[in-house]
Amino acid sequence: MDHDRDRSDSRQRIVVTGLGLVTPLGVGKDEFSRRLFEGVCAIDTVKSFDTSAVSSHLGAEVRDFTPRDFISVKNLRRMDKTSLMTAASARMALDDAGVTINAENRDRIGILLGTSFGATDVTVQVADALMGEGPSSVNPILVPNTVMNAPAGHASIELGFRGVNITVTHFAVSAETAIAYAVSEIKRGAADFMLAGGVDILSKFYYESMTKFHGLSPDKDGQEGARPFDRLRNGYVAGEGCGILCLESLSSARNRGARIYCEITGSGMGSSPTLPTEWPKDMGGILRTFRRALNNAGVAPGDITAVMASANGDRVLDAVEARAYGELFDACAQKPYVTSVKGSLGESFSSGGIRACALALSVEKGWLPPTVGLSNPLAPMNFVMGQKKDIDVKHAVLAGISFGGTYVYLVFSDCKSQ
Repeated sequence: MDHDRDRSDSRQRIVVTGLGLVTPLGVGKDEFSRRLFEGVCAIDTVKSFDTSAVSSHLGAEVRDFTPRDFISVKNLRRMDKTSLMTAASARMALDDAGVTINAENRDRIGILLGTSFGATDVTVQVADALMGEGPSSVNPILVPNTVMNAPAGHASIELGFRGVNITVTHFAVSAETAIAYAVSEIKRGAADFMLAGGVDILSKFYYESMTKFHGLSPDKDGQEGARPFDRLRNGYVAGEGCGILCLESLSSARNRGARIYCEITGSGMGSSPTLPTEWPKDMGGILRTFRRALNNAGVAPGDITAVMASANGDRVLDAVEARAYGELFDACAQKPYVTSVKGSLGESFSSGGIRACALALSVEKGWLPPTVGLSNPLAPMNFVMGQKKDIDVKHAVLAGISFGGTYVYLVFSDCKSQ
């Protein structure tokens, strides 16, 4: 039987029914949600490696994560850190959605994962052994984990699903891109359920590389810290983690009686000419992409209740993003509330998965998390500061902006009353 036949329907509505998280704020949606909306900052001195050789020392690390709580013993030793976090998050997302994998559905469950750098810790191990002692010294268990699609592959092996399995590497919008394509996979009939999100880790190689590009706080001077949209911002703080959504059609979710967090109603992608290691300075790309997402969702700027921004404390990124939203919403009678969670979670570049989970929780609960680290706003906007904002979120936008001038915007909408 051709399972894909006659299933394509561009009018299908796609909803979020499960969340899986391994983050610096906690493991699992309950702990993550509690600490997110309390405004807890997960940034601390890096403990997993020595930072004495560089000027930055802070990071948002995943702690209190016990992989054996989620992963079988036989597969534990085969997985690297990115794969462990991915497999655990995927299991949590399916469990939260109430989806049990069996012979009837395993071929219709897939994964679309974004990762910016992959297992940089393993890659360095392999390179050191290869260059130091030659090919015979390389641990064969490590080699498969150097490829970008290892985490998604390990997740499918551990959980037993056999549908679409794709990994996206799109720098700082890897996870947002993965989510957008996962929605289209369900709409075109290639899957009934899609796991979508992103994963990246903190490693010594990654951390020191970011300092070489003067990205991490303090990029030039001032006190080290993450301060999105703040006048005293001076670079971002590195983070890590994994966030995965379970997606399915609205009709499927209703037939199953599943809990629905929100609907993903639109997406937009775009770019503008920018050097590969620089944030875009021109707001044109942001405006074009944001409007594409709104048009795709069938909503206007005045319909947007909230924006979960990409701002991470970088001097250039935060300024251009604030200018763009100021222009986009200038004519709106009611300006949307703007928040960024990177002040508490750091910048992992595939944080779009974690931030998508955060926004789904915001739509469902009617809360917006505060922008941790923001006390002196760079522009007169409705920033969420100090504590969470109680608000009826009708339509919210997840912003993805990357080095090199690449943009992905997603529209999340409340569908409880529809």
